[in-house]
Amino acid sequence: MLHEPEPVLLDTQQSSLSKDGQRDGQRDGRLEMKLLNLLFVFIFICSVMSFPYERKSERKEKRVQYAAWDDVNVLAHGLLQLGQGLKEHVDKTKGQMRDISVKLKVFNSSVTELSKMSQRLQEDSELLKVKAQSLEEREGQILNISSDLQEKAEELLRDRQKVHEKMNKLEEKVDGMMQGEGLNMAGGNHSDTQIIQWMLEAQNQRIDELVERIKQQQDKLDKQNIRLRTLQSQIQTRDERQKEDETQQNENVEQRDSPVAQSSDCHDLFLRGERASGVYTVQPADSLPFEVSCEMTSEGGWTVIQRRQDGSVDFDQLWDAYQSGFGSLEGEFWLGLEKIYQVTKDKDYVLKIQMSDWRDDHQTVKYHFRLNGEESDYSLRILASSAGHLESAMPSESYGLAFSTRDKDNDQKNDLNCAKHLSGGWWFSNCGRSNLNGRYFVTAPPKQRHQRKQGVFWKTWRGRYYPLKSTIMMIAPAEIENK
Repeated sequence: MLHEPEPVLLDTQQSSLSKDGQRDGQRDGRLEMKLLNLLFVFIFICSVMSFPYERKSERKEKRVQYAAWDDVNVLAHGLLQLGQGLKEHVDKTKGQMRDISVKLKVFNSSVTELSKMSQRLQEDSELLKVKAQSLEEREGQILNISSDLQEKAEELLRDRQKVHEKMNKLEEKVDGMMQGEGLNMAGGNHSDTQIIQWMLEAQNQRIDELVERIKQQQDKLDKQNIRLRTLQSQIQTRDERQKEDETQQNENVEQRDSPVAQSSDCHDLFLRGERASGVYTVQPADSLPFEVSCEMTSEGGWTVIQRRQDGSVDFDQLWDAYQSGFGSLEGEFWLGLEKIYQVTKDKDYVLKIQMSDWRDDHQTVKYHFRLNGEESDYSLRILASSAGHLESAMPSESYGLAFSTRDKDNDQKNDLNCAKHLSGGWWFSNCGRSNLNGRYFVTAPPKQRHQRKQGVFWKTWRGRYYPLKSTIMMIAPAEIENK
């Protein structure tokens, strides 16, 4: 019983000893860690002192040279993509350079053409200036001559007044002689009276001759003035046409440089995919653009040049109107001789004429034709006879037949102006075979034959005195007949 507390004391001593040992162990571990740290620091300082900075850079370069394989693959893939992009950009740049070179060639050719045309225009302008100077000189001469003639006319008038005064005095003397005022009526006196009468008649005849000469000179002056005005108007119109040609050439160059070009006629529009009839804008070669009425059919596109259907437009027009055109493309109209010529000047065309009478019977004729320009008064030459059983009513002259209006008579009737005698403008030969631009009778036609013959007629179909109800004239290239 007395020995039981000893083991407790030993246990407490052992626990205290174990705690002291643990503390000593912790202290020893801390000292070892500090020594290790100092050792590492010392080694690091030695290494720094022993290896210079350049070796560090070489070590770094060696590390960069021995990069990872994945990084090398990524870098190579990026360089490959960059090379492909550069190649595509170079190919695209080459294509653009080729396009630019082509456009430069076109532009250079157009510039050379414009320079040639400008040289021609300058030469023409110089010639016109010379002509204008000569005309001015002639005008000055004519003015001088006219002033001289006026002075002579005034002198003649003064002489005439003097002659009249002398005649009055002579008449008074003759009357006095006849009445016996201080004079004897002897045979010798009779002879003196006759001599005086002869003198008076000779003076009157001379005066009449002078007056006639004055009239002739005045007529010549009037003709010269009219001729001068005509020449001046021709020069002005030529200058205007030269300006129009310059603007037209500039527009043509712009259109050649632009990617989209205008169609030359309705058949060209048909070939480009247009299938609806209506009003379109066309531009033949070397011409300004203008609107036309197109009749689209299964065989191709037809350019309408004339339409008569209700009498809403007066076709009894002058030359200028028929040359430029009149009416509405939606209704009755005449396209214009110059426009028709611009459309058909480069190749053969077909003229198709559709007619109807008042019983709504229809007839169609076709011609291969060629239309000449303004210098020949737009003469029409039929190349082939009409298709079908209907006899032709168009001029068949091989040299062509010029267009006529009431102010410009080009028909073959020497003693008559067909356009004035009938009505409207047409290719008249002897006034009798056809006139689709004649007078349109809205109501019943007149009973008088001389009035009915002014109507729209086609002699070989309904006769010379039958006015038709409607007509349509349209043109298309001859190649449309081959389809």
